Amino acid sequence: MELSVVVPTLNARDELTGCLDALAEHAPDTEVLVVNGPSADGTTGMVRERDDVDVLIELADRTINAARNAGIDRARGDAIALVNHTLSVTERWLEAVREGIQSNKVVTGPTLTLPDGRVVRDVERETVAGRAITYLNAGNMAFQREVSEQLDGFDEYLQIGGARDFAHRLAATGVEARWDEEMSVTRGVDADGGELEVDRDWKYRSLGYRLVKNYSLRPRVLGRLGGLALRDAGGELKAVSRGESRPSQWFGAGRDVVTNILGGCKDGLAARRQDDAPRRNPNGRSSRTDRAVTVYDWR
Repeated sequence: MELSVVVPTLNARDELTGCLDALAEHAPDTEVLVVNGPSADGTTGMVRERDDVDVLIELADRTINAARNAGIDRARGDAIALVNHTLSVTERWLEAVREGIQSNKVVTGPTLTLPDGRVVRDVERETVAGRAITYLNAGNMAFQREVSEQLDGFDEYLQIGGARDFAHRLAATGVEARWDEEMSVTRGVDADGGELEVDRDWKYRSLGYRLVKNYSLRPRVLGRLGGLALRDAGGELKAVSRGESRPSQWFGAGRDVVTNILGGCKDGLAARRQDDAPRRNPNGRSSRTDRAVTVYDWR
């Protein structure tokens, strides 16, 4: 099995250096692609000076799913791993990926902190509309190339939640992801190993979009969206009662939550109509133009 490792990055030169050092030490025979989009901290120069990166892709788009798709487009391996730039693979990581991919089309694993080894991203499973879903660690996943082709990569509408959407769509095709404790990555205590940060509004827009896109407006979907909004509204109301927030802020936050949930649901219905196949991805790799500004290919 030939493995390609795609590392999306944005303004994180020092963290990326640690990520690439770990790949060079523990996965030296893999193809490494860095997708930079676009950084202003010297990332390009740092990567170009290394001899352990095979491809550097410079993007004009700052979204994580555009970066993932751009890396997948240029990867040559028959299996592809996605590793967050703030994370470091461990000694057993490569072996766990190779063993997992042989028996499962998709494999993912935990994120641990250093130096204590505390688990900060553990296995998460649930059943939605009869689908058994294993959610993927957004910063530590691998899949056979055919899975990416079948699902048309990641949905570039989403600024967050792309890995969770991928898991929903994966389950719709009958493919089960494997969670492997040995496929672990580590991060520093202050590092963020998740998806790139965006404003809170996208939390609700993303949830509404991906649930409605994948499951339509069924009662459980509406109940879940309403429950989240009420839970967060209750938390904000407690802050008001403690004097930590003002009633006007509570009202404004509630208005924003409702607006973004409804906006996400509307766009999710539109996406569902545009692509009624199980892959549910009208904004995937095949429908997007090439975002690369510059490509350095040293293969």
